[in-house]
Amino acid sequence: MSTISFCAPLQGWVGPLDEVPDPVFADRMMGDGVAIDPTSGRVVAPCDGRVLSVHRARHALTLLAANGAEILIHIGLETVALEGDGFQVWVKAGQEVRLGDLLIDFDLDAISSRARSLITPVIVTNASDFDLVRPLAGASVEFGDTVMELRRKFGPEEVQGSTPAAAAAAASIAEARQALQVPLAHGIHARPAARIVEALKGIDADVVLIKDDLRVSARSVVALMGLGVRYDDEIVIAATGAQAQTAVATLACLISGGMGEAHGAAAADAPSVQPAAKAIAPALAFGPPSLKGVLAAPGLAIGCAVHLNGAEPLITEDGAGEAIERARLSEALDQVREALKATAAQAAAAGDQPLSGILSAHLAVLDDPDLAQSAIADLGAGKSAEAAWRDALARQARALAATGDPRMAERAADLLDLQRRVVRALTGTAEPVCDLPPGSIVLADELLPSDLMGLDASKLAGVCTARGGPTSHVAILAAAQGVPMVVAAGPEAVSIPAGATLILDADAGALWVSPGVEALSAAQVILAERQTRRAAAVAAAHQVCRMADGTRIEVYGNVGSVGDARAAAAAGAEGSGLLRTEFLFLERQTPPDEDEQLAAYQGVADALEGRPLIVRTLDVGGDKAAPYLPIPAEENPALGVRGVRVSLWRPEMLRSQIRAILRVQPLGQCKIMVPMVAELEELRAVRAVLDQEKAALGIDTVVELGVMVETPAAAISADILAREADFLSVGTNDLTQYVLAMDRGNPELAARIDALHPAVLRMIAQTCRGAATQGRWVGVCGGLASDPLGAAILIGLGVTELSATVAAIPGVKAQVRTLTLAGCQALAHEALQQTSPQAVRALAAAHMATTSLAGA
Repeated sequence: MSTISFCAPLQGWVGPLDEVPDPVFADRMMGDGVAIDPTSGRVVAPCDGRVLSVHRARHALTLLAANGAEILIHIGLETVALEGDGFQVWVKAGQEVRLGDLLIDFDLDAISSRARSLITPVIVTNASDFDLVRPLAGASVEFGDTVMELRRKFGPEEVQGSTPAAAAAAASIAEARQALQVPLAHGIHARPAARIVEALKGIDADVVLIKDDLRVSARSVVALMGLGVRYDDEIVIAATGAQAQTAVATLACLISGGMGEAHGAAAADAPSVQPAAKAIAPALAFGPPSLKGVLAAPGLAIGCAVHLNGAEPLITEDGAGEAIERARLSEALDQVREALKATAAQAAAAGDQPLSGILSAHLAVLDDPDLAQSAIADLGAGKSAEAAWRDALARQARALAATGDPRMAERAADLLDLQRRVVRALTGTAEPVCDLPPGSIVLADELLPSDLMGLDASKLAGVCTARGGPTSHVAILAAAQGVPMVVAAGPEAVSIPAGATLILDADAGALWVSPGVEALSAAQVILAERQTRRAAAVAAAHQVCRMADGTRIEVYGNVGSVGDARAAAAAGAEGSGLLRTEFLFLERQTPPDEDEQLAAYQGVADALEGRPLIVRTLDVGGDKAAPYLPIPAEENPALGVRGVRVSLWRPEMLRSQIRAILRVQPLGQCKIMVPMVAELEELRAVRAVLDQEKAALGIDTVVELGVMVETPAAAISADILAREADFLSVGTNDLTQYVLAMDRGNPELAARIDALHPAVLRMIAQTCRGAATQGRWVGVCGGLASDPLGAAILIGLGVTELSATVAAIPGVKAQVRTLTLAGCQALAHEALQQTSPQAVRALAAAHMATTSLAGA
């Protein structure tokens, strides 16, 4: 046995990890070891070894001992927030150290007054490889006192040497590694974690993700969330086993590509909430609000207070035996799993992508092996299945909350939701039915996704919670349903008397309780005006869209599924200006074949009932990764292999997709659009494939081929592209990113990325002028087409087709009908002379308020 004595790295009192007031350490999520409450500010090497890493905040380091033990010394709790203040590190990564060598000095008094606790966990992060013997507990220790013995579980011959260098060399042979920076705007939360776990299915390797001094299994959704990875963090993917290299390459490609999460709710072509929505919203002069919270889903509501008071199931703590309780838990998990799958399938079929994605993430958590093992361990200790499951998820929820990351804390609500679902299944307790009165504003301490899903949307006017966060899954669902929601309003929210009259202005994050007659009347007038405008827009939505002077403007819808297409047609779309075909290619291990694509495209075409359909060829790469397209990790994926570059890199996939589009009936309903074009040769290459496949299918009908203008190169050379393209369509989301040289996945820059920036508008103007030289039309299928202030300016620049989100279609058509071409052209000319997007927005808002645009 390879054994080392592990001596006290600090002077103080040694105790078990259970005494650490932090579940991440106390629950041994990071490994096993001891805790030391220090009495001096000096840390020394506990054994001979090598420094693996020093945390950038200087409060922690990791050592590699001669027998392969990886030892983390973490000084205090929540000391990372001190940003290194009060710490002096005397070693660096890669340095060999001897027992007793000085590692770190720290200011005991200064740090004790600023940190949550000085208690220092000393962890063996790969403890499963060792037997740990702890001779001391609850005792005072001095430097050199043995606090642990680490006995490796296999013989020395398997260690391949006893020196740190030899152990490191052995690890380098057996382990594949790759470091990368995480481009996900919100880090690795539930959905990306689920994607990571899914990507590793069928790969024979043990895989971990490492961040700073933490390493967790990449096959555990909960452990990945608990790692607390944020935007731009550096992580290491490490794997051992037969397919270690494949595992590392797969995850590196997936994470570097952004997993469709880089832009949050504004991913890909979906428009973000634009400042214009606030700029033109009426000021609500109701006096000081009763409560202030945070906007989670926009809107204004008037209603009565309703509390959700679902009784919790009665839980029996003691089990009837491990075998019986295991069977009960397994049956309950299967029951909840099947229910979630059925609801997710219904949501996907209806085109409800937010709900489908959230339920898919819940399913991944439900299948998490770490959760199951945690619950099973409690079953072995005599607990009932419901008590074991309750406690297992409660521990993981506390661990997420302990990361200090608000978004990770919000994901804890998903664990509690699953905790409740399974416990109800185990106890045979039905989900509570809340019979809402019409116009209910629901008040709760915190709302879970299943709570909202169980409410009658036709009677729900709004939601206000005492706790919760604006990016929680329930907030996403509320926004998708059009339910105004305010979160984090404080404990007073649940003290409001049931039945009290409320005004909820979610945009302002405010709630008024029992408002006066004047305030209530003012709110009712504003709400009635909005509803009247909306009703009028919906009533006229199926009429042909013409401007007030008779100029024809086509208003289409952006779609990504059959459900979207049906909704767009019902909303009055005159066609689809963008079918995102990625819905067929992502979230799977192999690409769809030609027949599967044909069935999907035909379904969308049928749902549009003969209206024009512009199909965008595959747009992956960058923020959208497909596991079967192992694009090498790129330093800047936004400038790498994406869009048309992927299609030309894999021409067999392009041919299959074009053949499927050409087979859609009736012939001619579909147009084809190529994404991310930067030069004419790319369009020519796609045109050659189109011509070849038309000939092979015996088609001599014209099939229009257009390009998306998303790069400055395409905008500047629009006149050249228009010689061979049948139409041009501007993708304002990516065009804005590239024109402003700002990554729209960077949260620090998000507020500055505005498609109404004069520089972006000038690129669109250049596109329209270039297209006009060849008699080609220009559309816009990016977020700006749905912006209330964008349509008039775009039309003035020369755009004749607007493809908006489904919800925006009636309003866009109603607005366009109030405009004149001359007025739009004058507004666009003035907008091009402004110096900032704020100035453009102010100009457009003033124009709408003082001219014929006021009716928009």
